[in-house]
Amino acid sequence: MPPLRRSPLAPAQHPVLPPIAGARLAALACGIRYKERKDLCLFAFEPRATVAGVFTKSLTAGAPVEWCKAALKGKSARAFLVNSGNSNAFTGRVGRKATKISAAAAAKLLGCRSAEVFVASTGVIGEPLPYERIVGAIPDLIGSLAADAWQGAAEAIMTTDTFPKLATRTARIGDTDVTINGIAKGSGMIAPDMATMLAFCATDAAIPAPILQKLLADGTEKSFNCITVDSDTSTSDTLLLAATGKAGNRRPKSPGDPLLRGFKAALDDLLLDLALQVIRDGEGATKFVEIAVSGAANAGAARRIGLAIANSPLVKTAIAGQDANWGRIVAAIGKSGERADRDRLQVRIGGVLVAKNGGRVPDYDEGPVAAHMKGQEIRIEVEMGLGKGRATVWTCDLTHGYIDINGSYRS
Repeated sequence: MPPLRRSPLAPAQHPVLPPIAGARLAALACGIRYKERKDLCLFAFEPRATVAGVFTKSLTAGAPVEWCKAALKGKSARAFLVNSGNSNAFTGRVGRKATKISAAAAAKLLGCRSAEVFVASTGVIGEPLPYERIVGAIPDLIGSLAADAWQGAAEAIMTTDTFPKLATRTARIGDTDVTINGIAKGSGMIAPDMATMLAFCATDAAIPAPILQKLLADGTEKSFNCITVDSDTSTSDTLLLAATGKAGNRRPKSPGDPLLRGFKAALDDLLLDLALQVIRDGEGATKFVEIAVSGAANAGAARRIGLAIANSPLVKTAIAGQDANWGRIVAAIGKSGERADRDRLQVRIGGVLVAKNGGRVPDYDEGPVAAHMKGQEIRIEVEMGLGKGRATVWTCDLTHGYIDINGSYRS
């Protein structure tokens, strides 16, 4: 498919990610599907780097996801090998063979075990992966490894993305400064049940794998699991975080260790940054939408209500058409399956109260709401009036551009 127009919601500029001690990267084009664009990247870590990961809960997950789940039990990583253009999902024995051979080829040249090479793929489902091209490109990848190649790696994992997604944060663990870098890809098939389609992070902090796993899982719940573009969960969702330990900080003893307070906050912020960049690159998106739900029975209920609104085609098309149709929001709440009381419900759009006490507010003036709907940043607030549960989710509008992109995705 031809190059896509850059999203109007894209950030004005991308951050330049600093080097992470103990981590090097490389990216190149090996012709997996796209012509003359990067589609393969490698993250290489020095020995004793710990690793954490979360993955799609899809029951039709790709071979690379199953490989990574098994590899995660070893608690260490020497490499992430990632390709775009082909997801190697629903490819049976051929897909498992492709993953195994690719990991083994990288492991041989890096001098490590195959189980220390984490493999991820994204792209078309059901097509055999031309792994011979990957294996043939690995020597060149290793030969071009560099500490400052984050931008190239972010470009190599893109599919229908219109811009690369990068983020960096710094924190302190005790008296030691540490850095966290991350990249992500995602634009369509985004309704994560763990993370986004693909995201890879690295830090120079020294953190044991079980603690790193808890921090990553908790951060995912507040970021990637609170976004949706189109309600479809990918077969390839993979989020990996490696900790090289090169910063030399005091090692925390538990996820709740006070030493980790700053690191946890920085990691959570980085993951949310990447997740929101995914929404700003939603296929065909013209508007970024934040939905804040409060007063629900509990936090889980609040998030499910928010996602019911965010996934509603009627709500999303109304936003695309700049139509202040708050009735569609109420309808989405009603179908969420969570407790709701019509007469306690309050709805605000752009800060303007539009509905309460079971109906439209008596002095409702649609003018300010209509003006808000014309902007690129839309905010919807829902007060359920039932409890203390609250959550915020993020989505985008649904335009004909989404159809154009997905109707020609394989062509």
